[in-house]
Amino acid sequence: MAVMEAQTLDMSAILMQAYDLGDMIKSSAETADYLYWKQKKDEDPQVMQLMRQFQKKKELFEECERFGHFHPDYHHALEQAKSIQEQLDSLEAVRRFKEAEQRLDDLLYTVSETIARSVSETIKVPSNDLRDSGGGCASGSCSTGGGCSGSCG
Repeated sequence: MAVMEAQTLDMSAILMQAYDLGDMIKSSAETADYLYWKQKKDEDPQVMQLMRQFQKKKELFEECERFGHFHPDYHHALEQAKSIQEQLDSLEAVRRFKEAEQRLDDLLYTVSETIARSVSETIKVPSNDLRDSGGGCASGSCSTGGGCSGSCG
C-alpha cells in the first residue's frame, strides 16, 4: 500500500507542476500576442467578408475536386480559392495572427520536446510543421489532411 501512496504523491506533484507550467505559458508574451491578434482578426470586417467568400469558393472547389482534374471548373475553382486566400494572407490582422500562432506553436513544441527529451531521447514529439523532413507526425501531415505515412502512432 505504501508504494501505491508514493506513486499517487509523485503523480500529484507532477500534475501540480504541469498546471504551473500551463499557467506560465498562458501568461507568456507569445500567448498574449496570439490572443491579441486573434481578436483583431476575428473582429476585422474585411477578414470576415473574405472568410465568407473563401468558404463559398472552398465548397465549390471541394465539389469539383470530387471529380478531380477532369471536372471542367476544377482549375478555375482552385484559382478562385487561392486568390481569396492570398487576399486574406495580405491583411495585417491575418498575417500577424499567423506569425503569433507560429511563435506560440514553437514555444509549445520546445516545451514538449524539453519534457520528452528529459525522459528519453527516443520519445516522439508531435509537431505542426516541417521541423524534420522525415514525414509522419513531425511533418504535420496527419493533422492537416495531408498524406499520412502512418508513423504517428
